[in-house]
Amino acid sequence: MSQTPKKRTAPRVAPYAFVTPAVVLYALVLLIPIGYTLYLSVEKTQVSGLGLGTGARKQVFAGLSNYASALTDAAFLSSLLRVVVYSLILVPVMLGLALLFALLLDARRVRFQQFSRLAIFLPYAVPIVISSLLWGFLYLPTVSPFPAILSKFGLSMPDLFTTHVALLSVANVGVWGGTGFNMIVMYTALRAVPSELYEAARIDGASQRAVALRIKIPMIAPALVLTGVFSIIATLQVFSEPETLAPLTNTISPQWMPLMRVYDLAFNDNNSYEAAALSVIIAAVMFVGSFFLLRVSNKRVFQGR
Repeated sequence: MSQTPKKRTAPRVAPYAFVTPAVVLYALVLLIPIGYTLYLSVEKTQVSGLGLGTGARKQVFAGLSNYASALTDAAFLSSLLRVVVYSLILVPVMLGLALLFALLLDARRVRFQQFSRLAIFLPYAVPIVISSLLWGFLYLPTVSPFPAILSKFGLSMPDLFTTHVALLSVANVGVWGGTGFNMIVMYTALRAVPSELYEAARIDGASQRAVALRIKIPMIAPALVLTGVFSIIATLQVFSEPETLAPLTNTISPQWMPLMRVYDLAFNDNNSYEAAALSVIIAAVMFVGSFFLLRVSNKRVFQGR
């Protein structure tokens, strides 16, 4: 009798060997910094005597005192209110323009579609610091070409860095840079919709507007929810735009946005403990807000599936 060859089984350690680099990188880049931030948020520096000499300053357990200080910090609360207003301005305008451009590019009779997609998406490829500097110099009347152009029509350029306009100026940078990415996401979702639905609607006499409102937009509702949640999270993380524009004006303070307040506490006030507590609070707000939005959208858009 001939013996059947035994099946070779791959070593069980092979899958773990392939996964190990990703796990180690994930731990080094994400888990360890989060754990260290949580540790710093419950610590403080205790000063004995005049604070001079060896052992005069030592790190001790602070409990929740850093969180209490953070939640009663007037500068942080003001920045939190400001970022909410910023989000209410930025998200609807950016997503509205992205949806409009996606619908226009998905129309049947549109010329130069490839060029239009590239032109709308191109601002997203520009680094945030560069785009903020670009718009910042356009806002300054001394270097901007707009005052000379407006003067030919008898108009003057308003101050775009005043207290009530600075938020709109910063939001404009975000809209300019983020519309293209969200447009690509929505346009890709539109291209995935079966063309038979459009043909059936046109046979029934539906106009382009009716097709867009009653077929296209409802069909890409998951993409709209996705871009909406990501945009809200991005607004809570806004830092580069106001930080880059701050040297150009006195309106934008070092505590103008929540992350700017964290940076100011950590590096200007040398208070890493309260800065860590603020970081944990901001992360918790983003997590709870994202979870709530996804739950609500799951019930209304995905119908609980």
